[in-house]
Amino acid sequence: MAVKTITLKNFEQEVLHSSKPILLDFWATWCGPCQMMSPVVDEVSNQRDDIAVGKINVDEEPELANAFQIVSIPTLIVMENGKPKAQSVGFVEKEAVLNLLK
Repeated sequence: MAVKTITLKNFEQEVLHSSKPILLDFWATWCGPCQMMSPVVDEVSNQRDDIAVGKINVDEEPELANAFQIVSIPTLIVMENGKPKAQSVGFVEKEAVLNLLK
């Protein structure tokens, strides 16, 4: 499934009203660990049709970063039924991302 770019404009529709659990990747272009995390998130997205995946650039969407109290990136948050269910901060291997989704 394609990874979606999440913005303040599409957040409600793509995240809060998602019919599937959604994995959110909070990242920035200047963040080395975020660049390492991105292909892992993409791989999980391609492997799992039962979830949605969205990426939020914290520099372009500071309101969303503040709403989720993001202080370190990369941060992964699993949302289900519009509520945070699990969270991970920093680079993690694919297996850890899959465990977040359980």
